[in-house]
Amino acid sequence: MDVRLLLISVLLGLSRAQLDGNECTKASAQSCGECIQAGEKCGWCTDEDFLKQGEQKSTRCDEIEALIKKGCSKASIEDPRGTVTVNKNQSLTDRTKDGVKLKPDQITQIQPQKLTLDLRSGEAQTFNLTFKRAEDYPIDLYYLMDLSYSMKDDLENVKNLGTDLMFEMQKITSDFRIGFGSFVEKTVMPYISTTPAKLLNPCTSDQNCTSPFSYKNVLSLTADGSQFNNLVSKQQISGNLDSPEGGFDAIMQVTVCANQIGWRNVTRLLVFSTDAGFHFAGDGKLGGIVLPNDGKCHLQENMYTMSHYYDYPSIAHLVQKLSENNIQTIFAVTEEFQPVYQELKNLIPKSAVGTLSSDSGNVIKLIIDAYNSLSSEIILENSRLPEGVSISYISHCKNGVSEKGENGRKCSNISIGDQVTFEVAVTAKGCPSNGKSETIKIKPLGFTEEVEIVLNFICECECHEDGIPNSPACHFGNGTLECGACRCNEGRIGRVCECSKDEVRTEDLDANCRMDNGTDICSNNGDCVCGTCECKKRDNPEERYSGKFCECDNFNCDRSNNKLCGGHGRCECRKCICDANYKGSACDCSLDTSTCLASNKQICNGRGICECGVCKCTDSKFQGSTCEICPTCPGVCTEHKDCVQCRAFGTGDKKDTCEKECSYFSLIIKKKKEELPQPNDQPYINHCKERDANDCWFFFTYATKNDGTVEVHVAEELGSACDCSLDTSTCLASNKQICNGRGTCECGQKRDDRKLLGGERGAGSAKDLETGIELGSP
Repeated sequence: MDVRLLLISVLLGLSRAQLDGNECTKASAQSCGECIQAGEKCGWCTDEDFLKQGEQKSTRCDEIEALIKKGCSKASIEDPRGTVTVNKNQSLTDRTKDGVKLKPDQITQIQPQKLTLDLRSGEAQTFNLTFKRAEDYPIDLYYLMDLSYSMKDDLENVKNLGTDLMFEMQKITSDFRIGFGSFVEKTVMPYISTTPAKLLNPCTSDQNCTSPFSYKNVLSLTADGSQFNNLVSKQQISGNLDSPEGGFDAIMQVTVCANQIGWRNVTRLLVFSTDAGFHFAGDGKLGGIVLPNDGKCHLQENMYTMSHYYDYPSIAHLVQKLSENNIQTIFAVTEEFQPVYQELKNLIPKSAVGTLSSDSGNVIKLIIDAYNSLSSEIILENSRLPEGVSISYISHCKNGVSEKGENGRKCSNISIGDQVTFEVAVTAKGCPSNGKSETIKIKPLGFTEEVEIVLNFICECECHEDGIPNSPACHFGNGTLECGACRCNEGRIGRVCECSKDEVRTEDLDANCRMDNGTDICSNNGDCVCGTCECKKRDNPEERYSGKFCECDNFNCDRSNNKLCGGHGRCECRKCICDANYKGSACDCSLDTSTCLASNKQICNGRGICECGVCKCTDSKFQGSTCEICPTCPGVCTEHKDCVQCRAFGTGDKKDTCEKECSYFSLIIKKKKEELPQPNDQPYINHCKERDANDCWFFFTYATKNDGTVEVHVAEELGSACDCSLDTSTCLASNKQICNGRGTCECGQKRDDRKLLGGERGAGSAKDLETGIELGSP
């Protein structure tokens, strides 16, 4: 029995694995919540009577149009949508407001500041972030200098840096602070010499150098430029053994020791000045140091005390900490190492590289240029995203320039007062395992301001709240009736939770899944679950099995023109249900007779019957699509001439049998031919002109009306041919020629090209008026 239960589970899994339709049907959702998490186009039909016999619960989940096509009303479809709510939206500000200088925490450069997003799986929620670079924004600048022996001449130029840099930076901002720190190397072999004498003076005996150290915070950030000059002037050069320096240890401590350095929530600049390369993670093994850098502050009395204990930080670790603390780095390095630090800059966002002169004489210009370069570029960065959540950016920068992808995070050449916009789209796939809200943050790199975004996930439908636990509709309370379907309690299975996994005997239940005591379970088109057939799904979600035994389907009906039911009906249980005006096993027979109308507005010209929109001619003489072509028939006028003549004039070949053979039309007499019906009166009329036995023209019209009757109009007045003699003897000249060969004979009268003298018909009775020669003369 346990083996058979396992087989049921396997079969169910296989049937679900066979799905290859849209994302909604592929999900094989068993509840509304599972359905809406499958994709943004998925909806769930809550109509309790929606499912047909043999259809699984997952059939309720499909694309909206497909559900409507299957018969679910729009009012019964659950399709929740996500929303964007702005919770905090302070306006962008300048440095001053109403003449009052604002504090740094009062300045707003990015808007809005807080949002809440309700995320439906697969549906992007989009909002705009606007950034405006404020005027006179405060700046903190920390100068971190390599004090190894090779930087001796550079130190002399940096001693007056404080007041000079303060003077230049005040042109940019009225709120500027400066600090100073120095570094050399880890105080262990092989980076420095550990002999007692070298620990006191690492330089040669004639050089007075200070003891080696890793990093020292000489001056925390201050607005007093003269204090900077005073303290820096007291600094001494130190020394080490190898060429790369321990600058990464110093950068990490400057970054994470915010209280000791005195960083404010303003623009933070770190100027890193050196003429050498750097050690990074892994190099500590040379000195027996294997513990990774912990990224924490270890300053005691402004000295880094753990350089012998922790390895150098990695580049990635530095990038993370610099970004978290909104610090923008300026590498002021000599030309020799400029390529090395240029590569490092490419790995550290919001950083710049400047070439330092051999004696650091150009350091102020370098700092000003680097600051202008950094502050003119806005780069958005987001915190770590929850699992299944993605984010994309589109930038709308100056001069109408827009970018997508990675460039969508950036805008360049931003001046003070410029305003740019970023279009941000957040998308979730599914729901987090805990289903709880998450918070992410977006900020411009190098700025302390950030946007807080609370993410709520739509994991259940609204109808879930109205679920009825232990509902009698779910087989004596073995499930919760929600959203039109049963969500079974643990241990229960079946469409209405009618079976227990522990008690079910499949041998007995399989018999209920065989049609007419046959051998095939569910017609080989489904699985027997709890004595009920659950039909398999097709690769094409439009095709499905149905019926108590899955014996029906909607794709095995007759086809016409390679279309199921000719494209004019629907397939139900392998039979076509035709649309109106169509019939036949493949709905290929149209009941529309408009295609059979002949030019006389009669169906098949009165010579056939219309079947499936096509004429079948009953008169073998006629053919064509509307039975109007008769290759062996005389013309209409010729065919009916004798009957018209006998009835209208009592003459002609049929005058003796007229009453018997010619009563098939109604006759209407008109005085003159001009009174006969015109083509505009009846477009299908035939106009006829025929000769009688006396060679007289007579005129009539012949028309077949819509009711099948024939109507003939005849003119009493005969044509002029009756006054015209066809005898040419009166036109013979003496030479026996008609009109002497110089004219034509019309109605017994001579017509000559020349002017005639006299009117007699004799050969010599007329003379040419111009020559006087008698007609007929040689």
